[in-house]
Amino acid sequence: MADRHARHILTYALTLDGGGVERVQLRLARAWVARGRQVTLVLGCDTGPLRHELPDGVTCVHLGTRNYASLVARVPGIVARVRPDVIFCPGNRYTAVAGWTWARLGRRCPPTLAKLSNALDRTDMAPPMRVAYAAWLRMHAAFVDRLVAMSPAMAADAARRMRLGRARIAVIPNPPPPRGTGDPGLSLPPRYLLGVGRLVPQKRWDRAIAALADVSDRTIPLVILGEGEERAALVGHAGVLNLRDRLILAGHVADPIPAMAGAAAVLLTSDYEGVPGAIREALSVGTPVVTTDSTPAVHELIPDATYGTIVPRDDPAALVAAIDRRLAADAVRPAPVAMTGDAPGDYLSLFDALASSAS
Repeated sequence: MADRHARHILTYALTLDGGGVERVQLRLARAWVARGRQVTLVLGCDTGPLRHELPDGVTCVHLGTRNYASLVARVPGIVARVRPDVIFCPGNRYTAVAGWTWARLGRRCPPTLAKLSNALDRTDMAPPMRVAYAAWLRMHAAFVDRLVAMSPAMAADAARRMRLGRARIAVIPNPPPPRGTGDPGLSLPPRYLLGVGRLVPQKRWDRAIAALADVSDRTIPLVILGEGEERAALVGHAGVLNLRDRLILAGHVADPIPAMAGAAAVLLTSDYEGVPGAIREALSVGTPVVTTDSTPAVHELIPDATYGTIVPRDDPAALVAAIDRRLAADAVRPAPVAMTGDAPGDYLSLFDALASSAS
């Protein structure tokens, strides 16, 4: 077995619309290029807020499509042509690309490292879909050579649901975001609640808006940083509740950390998550979090009430009570929790091991 580096890494994304999966993917790619590796990024569509975060030195292959099936169909041919040492699958939504590439290329398929970006217990799905999804997860053992989970709880859940040997799963937290100066065009009220994430059904911002109607402070606004197809529906929801003047949809912001530092609390009301970067980022600046029980990882991130409150997904009263505790005059903010580790280097070590075993 030759000892060799994975000098060429190929990864892929459908759009640059501003999702956390793609944002971390670009952050990692920038670090890998800085450490002397070649990175090829296959992009379905190269427009969107994250376009400005594309790293210098990354080779982009533009497909000119927002169609997921087209991305799945075309990646195997690109892999066969550019011949990377390893493939990096950046999140759950992209494992079909990895599976089809393995099926099409067979022995010519480079080893694949996939990142687990969302919880595997999809209670939001109808029962028949959950059965099908569970079967699909068990198929991953055939085409995923190594899996990265972002927390020990997620790793244990993946080993059980995907039937992967624990030795094939590594735990690597996401890299911390680069610290910038924030968006100079973002004007924030003196006191506010904050949500950070795409405006998509998974995030269930309607729960946060509904809670706003019942919190004790009937003037505090909710600011949400993110963009997505649910914008019009959320504005309509706020209008029905007579909360339109207390909802601020600020759009995509490259650096949410300053807004987090100034918030009374950061809210996360999702149906499902992986290891939410918003929680780690909020705690890194000493801002408490109120979150739904959307992933096993929230109990690792918020070990006690010092840092925040975890509420059931469908318990509006518990959500309101948790927010009220954070808005109370005697509420104490937690001490900042440092985000540590060398995620880019940890990934490169796994890539090198895979490349060596394949040679």
